[in-house]
Amino acid sequence: MVAAAVTADGTTEQNVPSAEHPASRERVLALSSWHHDWSGLRVAVLGLGVTGFSVADTLVELGARVRVVYGAPDADRERLLDVIGAERFCAETNPEQLGDLAAFGPDLVVVSPGYRPDHPLTAWAAERGIPVWGDIELGWRLRDKTDRIADWICITGTNGKTTTTRLTAHMLAAGGLRVTPAGNIGSPILDALRDPQGYDAIVVELSSFQLERLGEISPYASACLNFADDHLDWHGGREAYWAAKAKVYAHTQVACVYNRADAETERMVEEADVVEGARAIGFGLDSPPPSGFGVVEGILVDRGFHAERQREAFELVTVAELAERHLAAPHMVQNVLAASALARSRGVEPAEITRAVLEFEPDPHRAQPVGTVAEVRFIDDSKATNAHAADASLRAMQQVVWIVGGLLKGVDVDELVAAHAHRLRGAVIIGLDQEPLAAALGRYAAGIPVVRVAPGEKSAADAERVMREAVRAAAEIAGAGDTVLLSPAAASMDQFADYGDRGRRFQAAVRELE
Repeated sequence: MVAAAVTADGTTEQNVPSAEHPASRERVLALSSWHHDWSGLRVAVLGLGVTGFSVADTLVELGARVRVVYGAPDADRERLLDVIGAERFCAETNPEQLGDLAAFGPDLVVVSPGYRPDHPLTAWAAERGIPVWGDIELGWRLRDKTDRIADWICITGTNGKTTTTRLTAHMLAAGGLRVTPAGNIGSPILDALRDPQGYDAIVVELSSFQLERLGEISPYASACLNFADDHLDWHGGREAYWAAKAKVYAHTQVACVYNRADAETERMVEEADVVEGARAIGFGLDSPPPSGFGVVEGILVDRGFHAERQREAFELVTVAELAERHLAAPHMVQNVLAASALARSRGVEPAEITRAVLEFEPDPHRAQPVGTVAEVRFIDDSKATNAHAADASLRAMQQVVWIVGGLLKGVDVDELVAAHAHRLRGAVIIGLDQEPLAAALGRYAAGIPVVRVAPGEKSAADAERVMREAVRAAAEIAGAGDTVLLSPAAASMDQFADYGDRGRRFQAAVRELE
């Protein structure tokens, strides 16, 4: 691929001349409002995905000179960049991109979430004292475009983020607030902030990648739902991953919501530097203390925001009612409790929370029932992209034929396999990282049938073939009363477009059996 630079007027050039910086570092760092002067600022945006384009579009609107540097062509977004007046440079290799970045001479670099902390382009900028922000930090600085400045309710965790973000937004809407989910959930924070009507609250799902470059934001309320090893290869180790997740609580104003059964989330709250007066609110499946949310005799209750919480609690919803909504698995109950705590912190009444939960539609591909064929249940849990998520789904099953595998992201699977070996009737391994799974199954589940499906290339045809073979192999192993569970404990990008693509292909393959 030949590197190509395109300027705002649509002309292509192979070498972009360097220029004097029109802005000092101090001027850049002082920019903390939509209404400040961003004009003439030279901003390099790294990445042309959904986030990268939203950053470029926002900064062009503010009058900055924007140059997007990225590695893979995207005809639709490239066309839109030309329309809005942003410059662009596409090249496959880091040295080519770095050369263009240096020639552009940015005053500020804004990074899409997928760029590692040690990426050569961000390292180059940091070495020269050029500020490097993520889209969340930029969004916090620009949150005052309208007079209706939203409270930010921030949610992270190894698992459950998207469901809890959607639930919280649904509850806030039931309470009469104008609200939207944004962030890692798929809708960029900058798109929400530019809505001309503004919002009362934005529920911001934050990945560990976004938290790595969070900046100094101050959420109204925040939550880390759980913590387990994930993305260790990206962050460089467990402590770095923990430190990234813990940032969600920094400068929280009203409520720090944590998981009572997860000591790491409690430690995050204990070590957080929060606004004076912010409360720690625990949630769990046990009977709650006066400051918490929990379950009493099959009823989800709030003791955190009851005026007489030493003796009484608000009843929210029953576990039986959650079961009717496919929300009664333990990890899903925890998500409901966490969302309820966040919504209550913003003033939503218990009756409004009850109504919101009973109207809520669960996420696709998260413990989603697909159907029953020959007395065998098929469950799509493709969203389980790590061991912690797969563990939660496996715990809700009895006799399982497990479809597992993909990109393991440096995580050891031995503990997961050992914990659930007793419930496995068989396993079907897919994806590139098959050896660790096969070895663990051999050690802890010797004697069960294990089928390995050859991965092939990353293509639509091979993705369809892999999932069809996996489903058929699992169906052959399973007997009446068993569950075939797609819960990969791994990322999907080795074979599929994303976890949604993986889940849809699983569901299509199940339908072929019927």
